[in-house]
Amino acid sequence: MRIHGDAVRVGVHSGQQYTSFAEALELWQTAEELGYDWVSLFDHFRPPMGGPAGPCFEGMSLLAALAARTSRIRCAVLVSAVTWRHPALAAATAATIDHVSDGRLEFGMGAAGADLAYDQYGIDFPGAGTRLDMLDEACQVLRALWTGGPATFAGKHFRLADAHLAPRPLQRRLPLVIGGEGERRMLRIVAEHADIWNTLAETPDTYRRKVRKLAEHAAVVGRDPGTVRQSVTFRAILAEDERQALERRERLLERVGPDSPVWPEYLVFGTPEQCVERLRPYLELGVRDFLLGARPPVDWQTLELFARRVAPALRAHPAG
Repeated sequence: MRIHGDAVRVGVHSGQQYTSFAEALELWQTAEELGYDWVSLFDHFRPPMGGPAGPCFEGMSLLAALAARTSRIRCAVLVSAVTWRHPALAAATAATIDHVSDGRLEFGMGAAGADLAYDQYGIDFPGAGTRLDMLDEACQVLRALWTGGPATFAGKHFRLADAHLAPRPLQRRLPLVIGGEGERRMLRIVAEHADIWNTLAETPDTYRRKVRKLAEHAAVVGRDPGTVRQSVTFRAILAEDERQALERRERLLERVGPDSPVWPEYLVFGTPEQCVERLRPYLELGVRDFLLGARPPVDWQTLELFARRVAPALRAHPAG
């Protein structure tokens, strides 16, 4: 099943490192007003980039609240860590938020990454192989419960016994987004379970290799790779001319320092037209969802320029 067809969508990946609900709500409602198709939170409790005591709202409850205060835009979590919740709880949470949003939820899952909460809160953080096994099982549990059940599942990490979920999600098939890029295991899980595959926008050559690897895994599991919608997340600093964008880059450098983990996420420092050119190779490689990172403090100028001048050019790209 092909989710959302071939239409290009643009979105905002907002995170939730705010000090007030009003800040998060302003960004989500502004994104909707600007015509974005998608807006998402992540699912961290203590993200390293915020420091050990930085602000961070809980993702699922904030997602429900923001979904209730928007009306058109698709609402998502990108992505929920498999270590935080039993997948039956995640399935029930997702179904509830799908009702709150009137059928606008897209639910993301991942194998979990660095988070200070594991040490601060005493939450187990298994090795990468175990987390990938958990993710594979969790995807099966989610889909089984979203159909309503009864579902019985006997995995190494999770079990169901004649389990039901009611009410079911409003959407006939609630889109499952899987975030990750590991070529051996993660992309195999994507090929088996994902409606949408999300990753950071790496170099076009690196991304091309991963697309090929995903197609190889899809062939093994008997799936058309074209039914996995491709999504990339990135950051940008946009301005009316390149000089202004580079000046704003220097101010960001002064604020976060040269060793900040944010820098690999930035794809372009320049004009909207330069941004279109940087994103065009990903269009050619099959990407249809372009998600602009906009964590606080929000870069309102980039947010508006992307919506007004980059998004129309991306949406005009012919399908196929």
